[in-house]
Amino acid sequence: MPSHWIDLQNCQSLAVLVETVAAPLLIHSAAAYCLESDIDTDLKVPGDPSICGLLIESLIRAAIFEMPAGGDLFVAACQTPRGLELEISDHGSSVEKRSQTQPLMAAKLGATLQWRNCPQGGASVTVLFPNTGSQQASMNRRKAA
Repeated sequence: MPSHWIDLQNCQSLAVLVETVAAPLLIHSAAAYCLESDIDTDLKVPGDPSICGLLIESLIRAAIFEMPAGGDLFVAACQTPRGLELEISDHGSSVEKRSQTQPLMAAKLGATLQWRNCPQGGASVTVLFPNTGSQQASMNRRKAA
């Protein structure tokens, strides 16, 4: 059985990529999780889809690890002037009690990670994928319209 629902290498939509990576992890878990996502289906995968998929999988696994009895997982993304921002939030432990490593996949994509405590408890990690030339041009076209 394949580990993902679609071939990640051919995935162009960030929303589809996130759900394709997250669903098998959540389905095969012993605990119950609720995944909520807020990602525009027009947002493109910011780099090599296979590497992005591995990074997202790593961060979702870390969130699941922080919630062994189950819980809510929220994933959101938006395009900003700085780049594409992807945030993964959970109701696990606070940032101070977590490992905050920079996965090699993030470095390969030129992405940076920032952790924060969530007001409702738990923590979030925001991945900033810097703008590429095509993403910047697309943002400029949207602003002009």
